[in-house]
Amino acid sequence: MVREDGKRNFALRTSNGDEESVFSGNTPRQAALKAARRLEAGSSEDAAERVELRLREKGTDKVHIYDGWAWEETAPDDKPDWMPGEITEANVAKQGIEHLDE
Repeated sequence: MVREDGKRNFALRTSNGDEESVFSGNTPRQAALKAARRLEAGSSEDAAERVELRLREKGTDKVHIYDGWAWEETAPDDKPDWMPGEITEANVAKQGIEHLDE
């Protein structure tokens, strides 16, 4: 279901099918990146643990599957005053789409 502002809502599913968090974005990847930033951050991108993220698009039976990972990085030199010195970066790789049988 698309909201008036064009964004869609995606529910993060656990391995047992519970939906604990909802992320919004124009695309499933945008929502997956938001979810990935909440993962336990590694010391570098190569050292970060890959975690499967399953996002169900609200109002549909589609489940978008991504591998996500997060890592800590030094903030850029031209960062705003409110930004901390260490920031969390994230990336995702799409694995596919499944359709729920429910």
